This record gives sequence, C-alpha cells and structure tokens, in this order.
Amino acid sequence: MTATFGKLQGQTLELRDGLNIIEAPNETGKSTWCAFLTAMLYGINSRERDRAGFIAEKNRYAPWAGTAMSGRLDCLSDGRELTITRTTRRQTAPLGEFQAVYAGTGDAVPGLTGQNCGEALLGVGREVFERSAFIRQSGLTVTQDAGLERRIAALITSGQEDTSYTEAADTLKKQLNRRRHNKTGLLPNLEGELAELDRQLQEVSAAEDQLSQARSQARQLEGREAALTEELVQHDRWESARKRQALTQAETSAREAEEHAVSVRRQLETEQIPGNDTIGRLRGAIVNLETVRKSVDKARGERDEAMKALLRAEAAVNENPFAGQTAEQAWKSATSISDSKPWPLSELLPSIFLGIFTLVFYAAQILGMGDGFVDALWGIPCALAALLIPFYKNRKWKMETAAALRKHNVSSAAELREKAVAYADLLKAQEAAQANANAKAATADALYASLTSNEQGILLEVRRFAPAAYDIPTADALLRQCAVRRRELQEAETAAREARMRSDLQAQEAPQAPEDLEAQPPARSREAVSGELDAVRAALAQARSAADRLTGQLHTLGDPGELRERRVRLEEQRVQLEGEYDAIRMAMETLESANTTLQNRFSPALGRRAAEIFRQLTAGRYEGVVLDRQFRLSAEPAGDGVYRDAQLLSAGALDQLYLAVRLAICQLVLPQEREVPMVLDDALANFDDARCAAALDYLTREAQNRQILLFTCHSREADFLENRPEVAVWRLTEAL
Repeated sequence: MTATFGKLQGQTLELRDGLNIIEAPNETGKSTWCAFLTAMLYGINSRERDRAGFIAEKNRYAPWAGTAMSGRLDCLSDGRELTITRTTRRQTAPLGEFQAVYAGTGDAVPGLTGQNCGEALLGVGREVFERSAFIRQSGLTVTQDAGLERRIAALITSGQEDTSYTEAADTLKKQLNRRRHNKTGLLPNLEGELAELDRQLQEVSAAEDQLSQARSQARQLEGREAALTEELVQHDRWESARKRQALTQAETSAREAEEHAVSVRRQLETEQIPGNDTIGRLRGAIVNLETVRKSVDKARGERDEAMKALLRAEAAVNENPFAGQTAEQAWKSATSISDSKPWPLSELLPSIFLGIFTLVFYAAQILGMGDGFVDALWGIPCALAALLIPFYKNRKWKMETAAALRKHNVSSAAELREKAVAYADLLKAQEAAQANANAKAATADALYASLTSNEQGILLEVRRFAPAAYDIPTADALLRQCAVRRRELQEAETAAREARMRSDLQAQEAPQAPEDLEAQPPARSREAVSGELDAVRAALAQARSAADRLTGQLHTLGDPGELRERRVRLEEQRVQLEGEYDAIRMAMETLESANTTLQNRFSPALGRRAAEIFRQLTAGRYEGVVLDRQFRLSAEPAGDGVYRDAQLLSAGALDQLYLAVRLAICQLVLPQEREVPMVLDDALANFDDARCAAALDYLTREAQNRQILLFTCHSREADFLENRPEVAVWRLTEAL
C-alpha cells in the first residue's frame, strides 16, 4: 500500500500473506493506515459533512502537507494480481478517480469500479466489513448496559448500533404493565415480527431466484466467452498465415536486394573503381591544389614587391656620394677630413720661437763674421724654412678640405661623417632587401614546384583507373563519376541490409509452426471480436460478483427452513394471543416463550464457533458460549456445567469472550471463498501477556486461512512471534 492520506505522505506499507504485525508508537499512523485500507476498498463519502463532535472522513484524512489525497493498493483476487489506484482530481471528490488493472499487463479489470470495488473483491458491503472483519480497540470495550448487545445486533442483524431488543422488550413490558387488560401491545409486535419474517423470506426467495439467474447468466456468458475466444484463435491462425506469407515475400525481396548489391560490386571491381577513401583523398587533394595555387600567386606577388624594394634600395645606394665604396671605406674617407687644422697655433709657437732663435743666432754669427759665418749662411735658410713650412701645410689643408666638402655637398666634416653613417645604413637596407627578395623568390619557386608536383602526382594516380584524365578538371569530373558509382553501391548494400533486417524481424515475429494453408479470413475484425469479448467478460465479472454478493446475502439472511418454522410458530402464537385478549400474564408468558423462540434466530453455529474460539483463547478454562435474544452473553467454565453471565467474568476474560464472538461472526458471516482479510487496530491493547500470547497463537492459525493485519503500539506482539517465519513484522516510526 502507498498512501498520501492524512499524516501519511507517500508512505508505503508492504504486507505479506498470513499474519502481519504492524508495530508503531501512538500517533504514528496506525489508525490512519486502517482508515486508508477501507477508503481504498470502498471509497470516501464525499457527501458526508462535519457536525458537532464529528469530522467527516474527507476532512479528517485530508493530507497534512496540503497535497491531493491519493493511494495505491496491490492485492490478489481470483488468483490474479491487481493494482488499484485512487486519486483526487477535484477536491470535492477525494479519491474519486479510480483505476484497477492487472499487474504485469496493465489491462483494466473489467466490471470493477470505485463504487463496487470492496463488495466485488470481498463479497460484502462496507457496513458488514467494518462490523465483522474490522476490529478496533474501542470495539472490544465491555459495558454493563445495552451497548454490548447493540454492537452484536449491529453485526448480526440490521447493521445499526442504535437498536436494542432488550430496551424494546423493557418498553413493551412497561406498556403491558400499564395496559394489562389490553392485548393490543403484543399483537402488533408479533405481527411486526411476522411481517419481518415474511420480508426476510421474500428476500431469501428473491435472492435465491436472483442467484439462480446470475449463475445461469454466468454460464451463458462463459459459453459466449469460449466462443469468442475461439474466434480470436481463428484470427491468430489467419494472422499467422499472413505473417508467413509476408515473411516469404520479405525473404525474396532481401535475396533480390543482396544479389543486386553483389552485381553492382562486381561491376565496380571490373571497372577498377577505387574506394571511397581513395576518391575522397584525391578529391581533397584537388581541392587543396586551388589553395596551393593561390599560395603560389601570393608568393609571386610578394616576390615582385621584394624585387621592387631591392631596386629602390640599390637606387638609393647608387645615388649616394659614397657610391661604389664599402661602409668601411666611406667612413675612412669621411673621417680623413677634420674641422681642426693640421698645425694648430699651440703647436706652431715652439717651432716659431725655435726658428726665430735660430735665425737670430745665425744672424749674430753673420754679423760677427766669425768662424761660423759660412754655417750661418746655410742655417738662415733652414730657419726660414722651419718657419714657413707649417703655414704652407695649413693653407694646403684648407684647400683640400674645401674641395672634399664641395664634392660631398656638405658644409662640415661632421656632416660628412653623418652622411657616411647614413650610407652604411643604406648598404644594410640594400642587403636586407636582397635577402628578402631571395627568400621570396625561393618560396615562390618552391610553391610552384610543389603545385606542379602535386598536379602530376594526382594525374598519375587518377590515370591508373581513368586513362582519359590528362588535366585536373577532367580528373575531378571522373572522380565525381566514381563517387556516384560508389554511392550507388552503398545504396544497394544499404537496401540489402534493410531488406535482410526486415526479413529477420518478420522471421522472429512469424510463427515457428508451418503455415496453415487452410486458414480462412475471419468474418469479423479482431477489434469487433475483442470489443465483444471485453463486454462479455465485464458482464461475466458482474454476474459472478452478483452471485458472490447474493451468496453472502443469503448467509446473512439466515436459513430459510428455520425462518419458515419460526414463522409458523409465531403465527400460532398470534392466533393464541388473539384468544387470550384479557390474559396479561399469559401474554407475558407467551412473550417470554416468544423470546425463547426468537433466540433460535441466531445460528447455533455462531455459539459453537464462539465457544471453540473462546476455549482456545482461555487455554480450555471455558467450554461453552450462549447468546440469548437480548444479545446477552453467557460462558460455561470448564467442568462446571453452569453458564455464567458475561458480567460475572473478569475484564480480561470478557475481552477474550467478545473477541471470540467477533472472530466467530467474521468466520461465519464473511464469504469463505473470498478469504476476506481481518484488521485489528490495537484490539489486544488491554490484554495481559498471557491472554495476548493466546490470542496471537490463535490469530497465527487463523492467518493460514486469511490475511490478518494486527496494528499495535506495543512490542510484545512482535517479541512473542519473532521466531515464527510465517509471521511478518513491520515497524513504523515517527518518520511518518
């Protein structure tokens, strides 16, 4: 079970067959799970409204998280697993959306609706289920008033807990005491009982007739279902034959497609058409040729620009005054001219003084006419020469310097040296332009050589399978044709593979048995047959459900023979009472007799079954159980032989007695073929350990016949049965 219900928010409770003990502290959702199970089976009354001291189920169990109420219930019915879901589309109709499908297939369960779900699956209505198979802790409360008999009456008779036959008898007694001479009090009562018996007999007769009709209808529908099923088998045989024919055609198509692909491949091999890789590589190489050709054009343009730059650099060098010289020569020529004189005045003064001194010395010799006269004559010219030579050299330097400056069109030696430096830069620029022009020319030549080589290589490779390819455009066109031929082969092989795959797929879907050559086309479509079959199955499910419901109804109505016998007796009493109008005592005695007789309306099997269960629960301390007309319980202690009123029992024994009666009612009232599950909500909370152990032992045996859910806030139940593999224990926590 998965519930979004009250405090449960998407919680899941997985149960097993047999006895399931769900242990949880108080306020963790035990009662909520119980209410959820009933709601999933029988839905929620959306018309119920809140009133003083009472909250309607749709409001009490509205999800605390504010989400829509929803749930899922996985169960087993007629040997098939079902998945039941209820969701809320409109808040005014909680759990109003119902779906029931078969687990595994997802097919909808025919005839099962949100309105008849519980009754169809369990065979009883909501009232009977809640008052028999649903046992709460409050349902075991023992009181010393009419409450006990009202609850038992609700389970066995009318289903209403506000009916007490004891209170009715007390009221009648008071009426008779007030009207001792009026016998009209008893007669209407007896007539009413007769009318009730007549109504019950009519209901029994009507139920028997309806049950017979439902079973007859079910048999007719079963025959029609078999016929429709056979018609579907005919459809299957016809479809199998068609699939075999389609398989044959598919195999033929696949074989033809494969033969065509082989033929195309052989033709390509004969024509030596290269593979797609080769074609793609050669076409890519052709495309790359255009890129190389553009690179060649670009390189040639860059080469021409470099040559133009070289010419400009050479022209600049040739136009320079130092043209024809190296940079070193130009610099040496520029640095040979200086702005300073070769004989500056500071250098000339010593020579002048020496010359003057020598001239004076020799002049003195001449004037003295001494021995040195002759030497003086030679010394004077030498002195004059020493004085004049520096002045001569300075004049000559001025003339040469002026000529050199005029040659280079400069005004100073410093400017001439700057031109020499500029000349050296021009030489470097010329060398760089020459190197760049050489490099660009080499690149252009290399690219052109590569282009030519690639073209020749491509043409040589293409002519191996296309001798007519003598130029690149022709080779490209031939390669395109080869690509088309390869594509034709690829398409043929793809078509062959697809045809083979279709054939293999149809082979998997086709029946393995030989083709039924005698299969005839059905008279009706499969959809028509399936639709009618679904309708028949739904009607069959409804008929079976009606039969189950009527069977349960007959169980609850009682034995028709006993009812007729009782009516005869009541009719006799009525006739007798009419003759005893003034005999109140006789009327009371007759009423007492009637009460004694009415006690027989409870099935003796109920007392026997309750006594058997009570004996097991008390470990044999009690043997018999009697339930009288006023629903008063009496129990017989073992070996005593005297029945004691239930009020004289201990509280623990009284709880055991009432549990035994509830279990007996559950076993006798509920349809045996449905194995209706039982739910006990803290039903053993007031039992001491010994009584709890005895009850658990009995429930474990009873769980062999039906699923039992025991919700408890104690851990002792799980402790008692922890070593029983047939018992499942689930523990809920505050996480809910």
